[in-house]
Amino acid sequence: MTIQPANEPSVTDRGLLSTKAYATGRHLAARQSLYQWQTPQHDLPGIVVNELAEVRGPIADVGCGNGKFVKRIREDRPDLTAVPMDVSAGILGGVPGAVVADAQQLPIADGALGAALALHMLYHVEDQAQAVRELGRVLSPDGVAIVSTNSRTDKRELESLWRRSAGDVLGIPEGPARVQLSARFTLEDAPTVLGAVFTDIRTIPLPGVIEVTDADPVVAHLASYEAWADQMGVPFRETVERARERVEETIRVEGAFRVTCLGGILVCRRARVRVRAA
Repeated sequence: MTIQPANEPSVTDRGLLSTKAYATGRHLAARQSLYQWQTPQHDLPGIVVNELAEVRGPIADVGCGNGKFVKRIREDRPDLTAVPMDVSAGILGGVPGAVVADAQQLPIADGALGAALALHMLYHVEDQAQAVRELGRVLSPDGVAIVSTNSRTDKRELESLWRRSAGDVLGIPEGPARVQLSARFTLEDAPTVLGAVFTDIRTIPLPGVIEVTDADPVVAHLASYEAWADQMGVPFRETVERARERVEETIRVEGAFRVTCLGGILVCRRARVRVRAA
């Protein structure tokens, strides 16, 4: 399977991200909603809250999107000051206390935070190394960075579905690969990128299988990439509709359409310096 080049500019284009891709939370919500049909279910906000158990002081959710994680943190840990941040002002419309900010230049003082979250967003950052340095800069010595992304193997069935559907539209066996966001920062690559700043990195793998008996959730997920339609190399809407037909046929024959998932959360700290007793 062809993987999107790591330097694909449209995935990091700030103008595109703050307008077509995330001007509102609609597309992000469509991608998030697909996981309702995953087994086992993973309570990602709950996992993040658990990892914040020993954190005191303010935290920032960098690239917070629609504020899903901040909302849960505010509910479960009202003692923490949670600051939501995102490069797109539009998607922050319904997120109280949000700040428009770039992960590559955070408006936060050195060592000011007990925790920094970067959840499914570093693949959108042009200079990932700089963003990771910023996460390290704003954390206190005992602070924790919590990062998430997907594996290279995540949702391969959707990639195959797209290429076959695109091929049908173009009249060839397989069409071009669609834009793949996580390809710029995969679960396999993340420890190396994060390891430039953090020496203690623990990965929490989150495997599962999505099984749907209605094509709508899959179609909504594919359609949520319309911001990158011009980069797909295929008529976008026609390909989405052909994908619907293929999913419906699979459900008719097999009883369900299944997608194998593998995401993960990385909990990152600097090594604690141990002082020997005299």
